[in-house]
Amino acid sequence: MSERRARPNGKGRGRSAWLRSLAAAATPPTPERRPAPEAEPAPPEAEPASIVQAALYRDGVRVSSPATLAETFRELRLQRSGMAWIGLARPTEAELLSLAAEFDLHPLAVEDAMEAHQRPKLERYGETLFVVLRAARYLDAPEEVDFGELHVFVGADFVITVRHGAAPDLSAVRGRMEASPDLLKLGPEAVLYAILDAVVDGYAPVVSGVQNDIDEIETEVFRGDPEVSRRIYELSREMVEFQRATRPLVGMLHGLMAGFSKYGTDEELQRYLRDVADHVTHTSERVDGFRQALTEILTVNATLVTQQQNAEMRALAEAGFEQNEEIKKISSWAAILFAPTLVGTIYGMNFEHMPELGWSFGYPFAIGLMGVVCVSLYVIFKRRDWL
Repeated sequence: MSERRARPNGKGRGRSAWLRSLAAAATPPTPERRPAPEAEPAPPEAEPASIVQAALYRDGVRVSSPATLAETFRELRLQRSGMAWIGLARPTEAELLSLAAEFDLHPLAVEDAMEAHQRPKLERYGETLFVVLRAARYLDAPEEVDFGELHVFVGADFVITVRHGAAPDLSAVRGRMEASPDLLKLGPEAVLYAILDAVVDGYAPVVSGVQNDIDEIETEVFRGDPEVSRRIYELSREMVEFQRATRPLVGMLHGLMAGFSKYGTDEELQRYLRDVADHVTHTSERVDGFRQALTEILTVNATLVTQQQNAEMRALAEAGFEQNEEIKKISSWAAILFAPTLVGTIYGMNFEHMPELGWSFGYPFAIGLMGVVCVSLYVIFKRRDWL
């Protein structure tokens, strides 16, 4: 472990103009006297809500567990060699500013940690490494993927984690590292490896849950479930977020591996980081496959829905055709029966002066006329396939 660098005596020393302006906005001075930098600690009541755990380590063993940031800074200054591991959850602006002043964190990195909603990335600011990770967990009850965000500051003798969201569970990471002092004594890089490994391992249950969801969706698609399209769309959006969380990690870990020789990374730690890189690559490939599979399933579902609609339209058309045929038959017989009805109605009007009333062949002629008209209409309709 490298020897710890000298710390500034005051928290305000070395602070950039950006940090000074934010600090002034967070704690405005009184008109009578401007408080000294040492008199600007975060309110004690705010710390328990943000500080998850802080600890000091020497040679891989915990030597102190400060309750506040001020105690952590004071005890770390007294340590000739050691490492501070500070865990924060949704910290206040004042807490981040005090950390930035104490550990000389870059203003841009601190601003990212304040705002959150950052893409996964790895950046170096002098001796400090700033890492943004997107953790994920699978929620069984709603069958959804929940994403969290983690910011990690890694220096020569400190690790600061800023968590936005429920995942990942860093207490388990801390317990694992404290149970392996040989690994923990490798310093902040070993802690960074453990955090990366925990985040990547957390992707495995998500991959398994998404695979089960896709299997269920395939069954629902071929079963004709009308709600499956909505489920495909929602899962596709989650896979886009999952892809944004995993794909940058591949390049980030390769960037870390490229700096092994430059920064003198321990050989055992190099093996661990390569293993994490392999797992990330595998997970990223699975996520890409999930997204492609969902696209294909959505296409198949659209095809099946179109086929079902075409079948329904064809059934309606056939029913309409059969109805038209029946209407033709009914209309043909109505026309045939209309002809004798018309003749009989005319000669049944009871007028005295009508043609053929006194003709002896009037009745046979009327009957014959009715028969000729009916037969003629029948032949016409039969030739047109109406009967």
